[in-house]
Amino acid sequence: MFDTLSDRLAATFKNLRGKGRLSEADIDATAREIRIALLEADVALPVVRAFIKQVKERAAGAEVSQALNPAQQVIKIVNEELVGILGGETRRLRFAKQPPTVIMLAGLQGAGKTTLAGKLGKWLQSQGHTPVLVACDLQRPNAVNQLSVVAERAGVGVYAPQPGNGVGDPVQVAKDSIEYAKQKLHDVVIVDTAGRLGIDQELMQQAADIRDAVSPDEILFVVDAMVGQDAVNTAEAFRDGVGFDGVVLSKLDGDARGGAALSIAHVTGRQIMFASNGEKLDDFDAFHPDRMASRILGMGDMLTLIEKAEQTFSQQEAEQMASKLASSKGKDFTLDDFLAQMEQVRKMGSISKLLGMLPGMGQIKDQINNLDERDVDRTAAIIKSMTPGERQDPTIINGSRRARIAKGSGVEVSAVKGLVERFFEARKMMSRMAQGGGMPGMPGMPGTGGGAGRTKKAPKKAKGKQRSGNPMKRKQQEQEAAARREAASQAGGALGLPGGQQPQDFELPDEFKKFMG
Repeated sequence: MFDTLSDRLAATFKNLRGKGRLSEADIDATAREIRIALLEADVALPVVRAFIKQVKERAAGAEVSQALNPAQQVIKIVNEELVGILGGETRRLRFAKQPPTVIMLAGLQGAGKTTLAGKLGKWLQSQGHTPVLVACDLQRPNAVNQLSVVAERAGVGVYAPQPGNGVGDPVQVAKDSIEYAKQKLHDVVIVDTAGRLGIDQELMQQAADIRDAVSPDEILFVVDAMVGQDAVNTAEAFRDGVGFDGVVLSKLDGDARGGAALSIAHVTGRQIMFASNGEKLDDFDAFHPDRMASRILGMGDMLTLIEKAEQTFSQQEAEQMASKLASSKGKDFTLDDFLAQMEQVRKMGSISKLLGMLPGMGQIKDQINNLDERDVDRTAAIIKSMTPGERQDPTIINGSRRARIAKGSGVEVSAVKGLVERFFEARKMMSRMAQGGGMPGMPGMPGTGGGAGRTKKAPKKAKGKQRSGNPMKRKQQEQEAAARREAASQAGGALGLPGGQQPQDFELPDEFKKFMG
């Protein structure tokens, strides 16, 4: 959604790089480009004005003029101000001291409230709660049935005593749901209310009556992130008419400009709490302003990626895999392990979305968007068509074996050959990482080779022939060597990374890109 904004900001910052000092004209030109980028992204004009004013004031101050790298300092300022307009700190749900906690969803028709109720219910269930969805949208045709289906898919309870389709009293249903939750031991009640195509008195009155009947602990305003500037106007009308405590953005995976979504927190004074970025019930998570700002500026979102990995991979599995890769140049790592790792990654979600969380991915955005998720299924089919012996030792796969495997998996013989070759290369690279060598060509990582052509020569540097005659430089080399040894001795963590490596420093190297095709 924010691709256009990200591209414009990246081009603006590129012009600043390499400048040892920023003049007033440079700051004005940068502010002008940022203003255009925000306006083209459909960010509300008052928000743009406040944002640019803050950036210019800070950029003209001592923190930039006295900085060693003024361009990076300006990017830091833009990042911090972007976090500010997105709401600042992450806002958490407030739970009632005495269950059940009541969460009321409000918004216009078509914003995605019913589907989002199921996503929120599933998310709360993963946090250890027992939510129930309450069908108070008794006007929209088939809304009650839709909520029941969504609740079943999410694996959560549903309370739908009225058939809907214009029949039933939504206020009474909301009242009765509290007692039902207490009887069935549900600690969270999610009330799905009716919407309208536009703001009207009847909509506001019904929402206010339900609010008064259940006294919700949280009222969440659900807004379609693709609506545009009207989303801000609707949010203001709901804030003044019914009131709400937080905002939920739906359809964040759309191709609209999305700037209105950036404006809501600043204009209404209510923070964005959750974001829905896909059609699946798992495509939902808490909204972190700092992480979203990082994504918009092309810095990736390693924290969210790590959290997803920790939810999918166990520490024990990660340590076992790391030990296999670290032993005997990774030869203990087999195609069975490769398949298991691949299936675990698929559980984390769309591979293109996962790659998009890595820093620097904006440069190969088109390749990521064109990734065929079915390639993973084809790879799994090829591996599963092999015998146990072939998976344990792929070197025995000759021409006749390749033909048999290709026939069994429905692919060309060349695809089998290519998979085995890529497996050996991937195993070699992952083994080097697990042993603390770092990825070739990856800056900021221990033992980086600086490029694909240097990877085979890297071990020779450990013989001491490159030892500097400068005492200060030699001391620095010894410290770096000690850091590499320490990194190699630490356990891998959820992502299988050596402990000394910092995930926020990640950049995808050239060697990795060929595995994406």
